[in-house]
Amino acid sequence: MAHPMPPSGDDRNLPLSRRQFARGVGASALGAAALPLISAVPILGQEKAGPSPKDAAETAVARLFKTLSNEQRTLISFPFDHPKRSMVNNNWAIVKPTISDMTKEQQALCLEIMKGITSEDGYARFMHQMDEDAGGFDNYHVALFGEPGSDTPFEWVLSGRHDTLRADGNSVEGLAFGGPIFYGHASHSDNEDAGHTDNVWWYQGRQANAIYKSLDDKQQAQALVNTAEPDSAKSIRLVGDAIDQRPGVAIATLDGQQKKMVDALLKDMLLPFRASDADEAMECIQGAGGIDRLRLTFYKEGDIGNDGVWDLWKLEGPALSWYFRGSPHVHTWLHIARDAKNQATANA
Repeated sequence: MAHPMPPSGDDRNLPLSRRQFARGVGASALGAAALPLISAVPILGQEKAGPSPKDAAETAVARLFKTLSNEQRTLISFPFDHPKRSMVNNNWAIVKPTISDMTKEQQALCLEIMKGITSEDGYARFMHQMDEDAGGFDNYHVALFGEPGSDTPFEWVLSGRHDTLRADGNSVEGLAFGGPIFYGHASHSDNEDAGHTDNVWWYQGRQANAIYKSLDDKQQAQALVNTAEPDSAKSIRLVGDAIDQRPGVAIATLDGQQKKMVDALLKDMLLPFRASDADEAMECIQGAGGIDRLRLTFYKEGDIGNDGVWDLWKLEGPALSWYFRGSPHVHTWLHIARDAKNQATANA
């Protein structure tokens, strides 16, 4: 069954509402621009953010694991330290069977997990994207690592066209989302128009370009480079202290309003995901120096329509790499850790 494009007021590419945004990432109803910036100051007495093995998605993973037949376990279940667990790609089958090859009960559990790792807004967007890109959720692939439901680490990984997503109950210490993830969309065509009509993720691209337009001439010259990084997991390796030698404009040099725009961009980019994963991502950014340690880079390469609306851009920090490639359609690579030592891309 096809899922309609998620409604969002006057612009179908924008998030559903600020109310839903606030519910998704724990923001106030005043809107992202009014929120405090992500700083490097820890919140005393606050426990580390992140999902729990008792969360809805993780308990569904445990129930799914218990339903697997011996044959299924040989096909889709692996030790926790298997290298496939930390791989990320834009179009791949982590295992051969698809969700449609599973029993009806198992298919329902996979959908329950998907709902559990996304916000209401994100679930609608992912379902629409999966319908357009692969003919529906059932054509994706899932693998399980470790022993879900036990006291040992575990992870559920979904793969397929334009998605690598995870549920791990915070089994992987110091890594948001349990490891690197990927999301994308080819709306209507692999070669999208300059406005990315109906692309469920392009609202993020528009918000990034609004920041670029707010920069003065000197800042724009710093932010804009000619050649983009490769469309692969290699592009999101964490650079640690080498961030100061990376291209782009340093967020620390921006004024207060521009920093609020970057902060809002980060929070809206986390809108599709459940609150616990979004909170952990924010905590990781905060722990690695906060917003002032980030850099924002735009690429001339891949400018659809040669309109100066940059389709490719990257937000990067010591332990953050968020690479948005909107040409010829949207590919988004994401890797966030508390420290660059938590490097996790097995295929980078």
